Amino acid sequence: MSISQVVNKIKPSATLSITSKVKQLRSEGVNVIGLSAGEPDFDTPEDIKLAAIESLKSGFTKYTPTSGIIELKKAICEKLSKENNINYAPQQVLTSCGAKQAIYNCLLALCNDGDEVLIPAPYWVSYPEQVVLARGKPVFIESSDENNFKITKSDIERNITDKTKVLIINSPSNPTGSVYTKEELYEIVQVAINAGLYVISDEIYEKIIYDGVEHFSPASFGKDFFEKLITVNGFSKTYSMTGWRIGYAVGPADIIKAATLIQDHSTSGPNSFTQKAAITALQGDEKAIKDMVAEFDKRRRYIVERLNNMDGVTCMLPKGAFYVFPNLSALYGRDICGQTATNSVDLSNLILDKARTAIVPGECFGSDHHARISYATSMENIKEGMDRMEKLLTEGIPHES
Repeated sequence: MSISQVVNKIKPSATLSITSKVKQLRSEGVNVIGLSAGEPDFDTPEDIKLAAIESLKSGFTKYTPTSGIIELKKAICEKLSKENNINYAPQQVLTSCGAKQAIYNCLLALCNDGDEVLIPAPYWVSYPEQVVLARGKPVFIESSDENNFKITKSDIERNITDKTKVLIINSPSNPTGSVYTKEELYEIVQVAINAGLYVISDEIYEKIIYDGVEHFSPASFGKDFFEKLITVNGFSKTYSMTGWRIGYAVGPADIIKAATLIQDHSTSGPNSFTQKAAITALQGDEKAIKDMVAEFDKRRRYIVERLNNMDGVTCMLPKGAFYVFPNLSALYGRDICGQTATNSVDLSNLILDKARTAIVPGECFGSDHHARISYATSMENIKEGMDRMEKLLTEGIPHES
């Protein structure tokens, strides 16, 4: 059997792979602390679950239009107008099986063979692979701890060629937790727009922010921005609805129409009762969200303090999402329980094997000096994971499992 060339170019999802490995170890009776998952550990709010149950009871279980039911699309438009200062019509909305699918559909709609897509690094693991699947070429724009993992307008200018078609921006960021200010966002998106690029703004973590920072949607910056922006969001992170698989994209009508056509012949529309539940999520109160973010904030501060107290580890305090992205490169080449790691993959495997704690190597996100650690788990798990890592990395003592 001959697998297509494009499939042979893509890599499996590292985060899903590590999560699978953790589950396998646990099934074998190994006590593993998982600090790798990209989903909230909180339950979906009760009113959202009840809306889905009522939808099922009423028999709303059939196919829906590919782009979603009109009630949900109107609710999304109302949300964007009220919260993000962006005004769309329902025909400019595509609901999909998660924000991931929405991004992929839009990339397929925009990219021709060899078109370049600018991706700030570190990046979410699926961006470059989706670009490759769309037969485009990912072009990475590097950032680092020194600039809080943010790119600048000059970074974009240096990377634009006659093949550049799209810029992907993600604020708040997975994996770094960085959040662009309004001024920073305006500058970098303006450069892209002036160069004729389309911009995909992934805003899935928009409400998981700290320290009084604000989220801004670049589509709200003016007409020139609006006509080149595709805004992507969803329900997985904010409403703890990861398994419900519901997200959306809004943007220029021709692009949304093209993305909808692609969805016509792939998944069709999202499942019916999830769409009804999503309406309730958008129209309900936000107490559960605020409570969740307040708890994340406590965990965030605790985990950063613990990491910075470990020998050879430095960690920036993130402003959004629920990840930290510590620099572990000072540990490379060091003898740790008779082993040495030379990169983030080696070190993450060593920590899993010796400390029975799962983190994600930064190499998967485009930065081999780092690792992504999720604090979307209980404080008890975080404390135990930090204890195990500290004993291993600072004292050279493995966890007895």
